[in-house]
Amino acid sequence: MTHNTPDPAPAPTAKPTVGQHLGYLAGRTLPAELHDWVVADTTGPGATRRYVTRCLIPLIPILAGLLFIPGPWIIRIGMVLLLFLPFVYFLLALKKIYLRHRLVSHGLDPALLDLHKQRRLDDEQASYESRYRSAP
Repeated sequence: MTHNTPDPAPAPTAKPTVGQHLGYLAGRTLPAELHDWVVADTTGPGATRRYVTRCLIPLIPILAGLLFIPGPWIIRIGMVLLLFLPFVYFLLALKKIYLRHRLVSHGLDPALLDLHKQRRLDDEQASYESRYRSAP
């Protein structure tokens, strides 16, 4: 199954092993038989939640460590917020770039990221045309 644009509609049948999943989380590519799973992971329901969780988990120990620096609580909380808020802002701003890189690194078509959005727009357009543009 070596294709560049798998159909994202069906649920993936093959799932990575624990070792493959940990490697995937660390940035490694998965074998071609798991490309459907990669597409579902990066474009399917919950993709943004998984992306944000994966990026925030390594930051938690750093933020927790800042709370142990001696000083007033307002300073400690201020340090955490000065790190956390811009991190989340750039995390969300660069989401599409990162997910596109994830697809390209697996040899998949980066246009798959916009496939769900395009399908929704096509459905809305078809609904509009059927409602307001009746056939003569």
